[in-house]
Amino acid sequence: MILEHLKNHTVVLASKSPRRQELLKGMGVPFVCLTKETPESHPDMPFDAVPEYLSLQKSMAFEDHELPEDYLLITADTVVIAGDEILGKPRDREDALRMLKLLSGKTHHVVTGVTVRSADKCKTFSVKSKVTFARLDQGEMEYYIDTCRPYDKAGAYGIQEWIGYIGISGLQGSFYNVMGLPTRRLYQVLKSF
Repeated sequence: MILEHLKNHTVVLASKSPRRQELLKGMGVPFVCLTKETPESHPDMPFDAVPEYLSLQKSMAFEDHELPEDYLLITADTVVIAGDEILGKPRDREDALRMLKLLSGKTHHVVTGVTVRSADKCKTFSVKSKVTFARLDQGEMEYYIDTCRPYDKAGAYGIQEWIGYIGISGLQGSFYNVMGLPTRRLYQVLKSF
């Protein structure tokens, strides 16, 4: 195992996201899931700072005594920034359609903030990717929403799903960051713990 030193820790991924779980597993990191509901509200701040702030809030929602001994806690939050708006998870079909219309034919940013915390160390970072969508027609957007039901995804889309195959015309940065976990940067941080 490349991250051999992690065997001295219980790695806890505090996320219900099946995509984050899949990505951490793909990195070869054994982990357990433990989640806690935390508000996703934030003070007035630059949009790029929101994911780091939220990932740190998610981490600090756990008291040390709530976690396994020798824990290494990983929390994350992803936002889609389109123009002057942060696109979170859509409330319903109409909101998902509104978001996809905003993204269609344009470039937006996806920022994922991650916090890695142990009993004696805490590191928070973020990674930004630039995603460009081709122009999507109404039928394509409705088909995607009705078949993939992207209600648990920031910006109402998953790059790894049908809409990513047919709609994304450009990507600068990490594909996995857009999925919800910047694996390369996380790997570098885990090596330092």
